[in-house]
Amino acid sequence: MPNILDARGRSCPEPVIMTKAAIESNPKGSLQVLVDSHVAVENITRFVTGKGYNVNVEQVNEEFTLNIKK
Repeated sequence: MPNILDARGRSCPEPVIMTKAAIESNPKGSLQVLVDSHVAVENITRFVTGKGYNVNVEQVNEEFTLNIKK
């Protein structure tokens, strides 16, 4: 079961910083990040793919779930 990080309502770069901390605390685990802006999706996706992670983005209305795993 993945860890869930709720970064909704936060503006960049805070969701990226939160994601970085979550990945560093559990580098081999999976992570779900909840955000509510396209900018956060783009920035987190760019960050984690640069670190070698795979990302799958799901959108429901104006909210996004980023499923991140190694």
